[in-house]
Amino acid sequence: MATPWQTLERSETPDGVLELRLRGEDDYLVCIDGRILMNSHASRSERALAERACERVAEREAPRVLVGGLGMGLTLRAALDALPATATVVVAELNPVIVDWCRGPLAATNHGACADPRVEVRLEDAARTIAASRGLDAILLDLYEGPHAHTPRKDPFYGNEALHRTWAALAPGGVFAVWSEDPDPDFEARLRKARFEVTRHRPGRGGRRHAVTIAVRQEPKTRR
Repeated sequence: MATPWQTLERSETPDGVLELRLRGEDDYLVCIDGRILMNSHASRSERALAERACERVAEREAPRVLVGGLGMGLTLRAALDALPATATVVVAELNPVIVDWCRGPLAATNHGACADPRVEVRLEDAARTIAASRGLDAILLDLYEGPHAHTPRKDPFYGNEALHRTWAALAPGGVFAVWSEDPDPDFEARLRKARFEVTRHRPGRGGRRHAVTIAVRQEPKTRR
């Protein structure tokens, strides 16, 4: 018989009841209104998101990285492992409960990612952080919901205007990495139109394979 899930903590949010559950000693689950958002034992795509983005900027002198969405801190942990000691990583997370969980019961799972001296956690909307930023080497988005077939045109992260703001927030050759449940060809087309070079990845083999989109800022061609 499978070990049952134990609810450790619950929190009311504007999007519904957020729950942290545990099965066994180290199998964690974060749910909202019963919908599974993330599982600590099924996190290969979240880790790959950070690894594929940060490997492209790790050789820069002092890379500046923004992580939108903290989750269980696993994307952040993978980014820190791939980045040099000179890096700085800002995490934009709206929900203070998520931050408390990552610093508390999930700290062993993410190996104390939030306590790393390279990290600054901000309780703010990642879309606003992006809009106010310039010269970032990488932006990683690991949010509750990634781009999909029904993404609104004015979506604050994946819409046309949002992608132009992201382009402006990045340094030349900067990387925009996005997690999603499934590939979204329309999102990839919008990225190309916004002057990004785009590659799609499906990490792992077998089982549920999520999508990681890696977009690299391209510079406008100069006229001679």
